[in-house]
Amino acid sequence: MSRSLPYFFVAFAAGCLMAVMTHLNAVTAFYGSPMFASWVGHGAGTIAAIIILAVLYLIRPKDTASEPKPRAPWWAYLGGVSGAATVITASLAVNSPLALSGAIALGLGGQVLFSLAADQWGFFGLAARKLDRRDLLTVAFILAGSLLVILAGAQA
Repeated sequence: MSRSLPYFFVAFAAGCLMAVMTHLNAVTAFYGSPMFASWVGHGAGTIAAIIILAVLYLIRPKDTASEPKPRAPWWAYLGGVSGAATVITASLAVNSPLALSGAIALGLGGQVLFSLAADQWGFFGLAARKLDRRDLLTVAFILAGSLLVILAGAQA
């Protein structure tokens, strides 16, 4: 558990950043379009990635020899396609009566459902894992929580 703790914080921070990203993309989509928001978001992300790669290249240790890694499968390069679709669909959802919290809550439910399906059937090279009642109960709680977030937001 203690070795995993830093990753818990990293995953939580990633979730916070995803909420910020979703909101900023939705604002861009509101003033432009969801497609424009996707282009702007991925263009800014490309520039940020280039800067981060340049910094990492400059600060890398000079005397370490690394072993070559095997090539990634062809479908691993398609993450940007789902990223573009995510920006477009999330921008549409945030600029709807769902608002940011409802869109994020339902998005989380969708992520967990797909992740469990990926674990169950071993999508994209994952080791297949048989789901149990705890997984289904977890999904039920997440979806119930999402519904509460949406219904509470509708009352405001």
